[in-house]
Amino acid sequence: MMRFEVAPEVFEKLPDACFGVVAVRGADNTHPIEEVSRLLHESIAESERRFSGLKVKELPEITPYRDAFRALDINPNKFMCSIEALLTRIAKGKGFPEISPVVDIGNAVSLKYDIPIGAHDMGTVERALEVRPAREGDTFVPFGGGEAEIPDPGEIVYVSNGQVRTRRWTWRQSEIGKITEQTTDLLFPIDGFRSINYERTLAARADLAGYLETLFGAKTAVGLVDRDNPVFEADI
Repeated sequence: MMRFEVAPEVFEKLPDACFGVVAVRGADNTHPIEEVSRLLHESIAESERRFSGLKVKELPEITPYRDAFRALDINPNKFMCSIEALLTRIAKGKGFPEISPVVDIGNAVSLKYDIPIGAHDMGTVERALEVRPAREGDTFVPFGGGEAEIPDPGEIVYVSNGQVRTRRWTWRQSEIGKITEQTTDLLFPIDGFRSINYERTLAARADLAGYLETLFGAKTAVGLVDRDNPVFEADI
């Protein structure tokens, strides 16, 4: 059983937030997939065409996330939402590297719909992947390793069993729970807003689930978490 839940405190600050969910069982991430590479580079090229030379932080696709960061007491000029960081890099002509097929397909869909998409190894999750305020005892190991950090009190994090998987909502993922060649079971949260990009959230969810089934041989289950439905469970 895969479980994803968002705490009431998150919706108190972001009442319009919604989370598209793609749960994945049995993905094969052990070898390159030509179609995934093609889709990623198509998304990068299209983003370059659309946003080259523009100030990404002023785009209508991005400003709702900057506003949400402020509502969460996070300075968006210091800590960029993942999709803003990705598009800023591409708009400056720096491109984006291939990482691994299952991460690359998430990034391809994220860029296609201008929406943050995370990827979490559910094989490392004990009970549930949660989005909630940080608590005493929570720790975060930066991507690439290094000394563990203590999140700010009340900081909104992705977390499982006290191990923070993403700090500052959608800012930076942890070394713990990162995707590897051995990863087969995953959960992709798609962070959106009901009144702003709900249709894009659903479209991204459908695309991602379809690619994971057809290109990775995986089983998937999809859902949507919001203030009225704060828990997603899938038995796949």
